[in-house]
Amino acid sequence: MNLSQFKILTFDVYGTLIDWESGMINGLKPLTDRVDQVLGRDEILNAHALYESTAQRFSPSKKYSDLLATVYRRLSEHWGISVEWEECLAYGKSVPLWPAFDDSAEALAYLKQHFQLAVLTNTDNVSFSGSNARLGVSFDAVMTAEDIGSYKPDDRNFDYMLETLAHRGIIKGEILHVAESMFHDHQPANRHGLANCWIYRRYDQKGFGATMDPGEMPTVNFTFNSVAELAKAHRQELE
Repeated sequence: MNLSQFKILTFDVYGTLIDWESGMINGLKPLTDRVDQVLGRDEILNAHALYESTAQRFSPSKKYSDLLATVYRRLSEHWGISVEWEECLAYGKSVPLWPAFDDSAEALAYLKQHFQLAVLTNTDNVSFSGSNARLGVSFDAVMTAEDIGSYKPDDRNFDYMLETLAHRGIIKGEILHVAESMFHDHQPANRHGLANCWIYRRYDQKGFGATMDPGEMPTVNFTFNSVAELAKAHRQELE
């Protein structure tokens, strides 16, 4: 299997192109700074993953910025801190402030010259718009959880993506799904028979950070530690 055989790269965004873990840690500081106990980074991220995935299952049509406000409230209760709803809402609106990984914009600019680029993301349109400005590329398709009415790893999201791309004449075999999260992306990609590329951003860390433990690890066709490595591998293929 070669990278150059694909027509389109479908990207997860948060954790893959946007450093959502740093964004979460910074956005949660007004809350975590008030917790009596010392909280490790992964302890915060693991708690966030639990409450976020739960909220996404029970409120699949809720806009991501509103869902994050609920997560903030659940975390405040988890750590025994009293918060006002306005503080929760402020966290929900923080997504456009989350930084891009240093390599994302340059790598995407290169890949755009050789592939169509699409987004399948667990966020809302306003939040993604802010993130897209940091990535500096015009995607050929943007499919958000707000558009679909559910959150990955729900199969509906991948069904929506495949049907949308099929209307453009793109078949499953021409798609390479590129993502960090085993839980949100690679497990459902396996179920749908999609070729997939793992951007292993946490290669030097233990655990799954801001995503749930997938249990049985999915299979992947390509593994790189950054999108820059993906772009480099494609460049080497062409040479």
